[in-house]
Amino acid sequence: PMVAVNCAAMLKALIERELFGYEKGAFTGAERSGKAGLVEKAAHGTLFLDEVGDLSPEAQVKLLRFLDTGEYYRVGGTKKHAVKTRIISATNRDLTALVAAGEFRNDLYHRFAVVKLEVPSLSRRRDDIIPMAKHFLVECSQKFNKTFSSISPEAEAALKEAQDRREA
Repeated sequence: PMVAVNCAAMLKALIERELFGYEKGAFTGAERSGKAGLVEKAAHGTLFLDEVGDLSPEAQVKLLRFLDTGEYYRVGGTKKHAVKTRIISATNRDLTALVAAGEFRNDLYHRFAVVKLEVPSLSRRRDDIIPMAKHFLVECSQKFNKTFSSISPEAEAALKEAQDRREA
């Protein structure tokens, strides 16, 4: 399985129970049977952590422990769970600057930085704009059962002109 989670979109107080799950009675309103977390749902697959630079210090500690051992506890639980999963993370924040500022754990950064792939912004890859627009047009056309197959020369010119205005 491929499980994606946007760390920035979750309340900092809820990220631990979403990632690692919880046991029944762990907190007021907890489901009677407890709940498996996203880590467990990604077992033998991939867990994609988007906007990992927004994780709270508490969540960073728990995630680091999981990355080191492959083990975790559900919130309110005493039973250790073990899961093998691939972790991919992304962020639009400069993690090295966050580490230097003491806002991101250095040891966690090094776990994530095993393979770094930096993608320049689209404004620095102008030649990609039209091919990407064409790709998404075809994809949406298929998804919504339309017959669009290309972008008009006028639309291409408008996309290029909009980019020129942003750079000015």
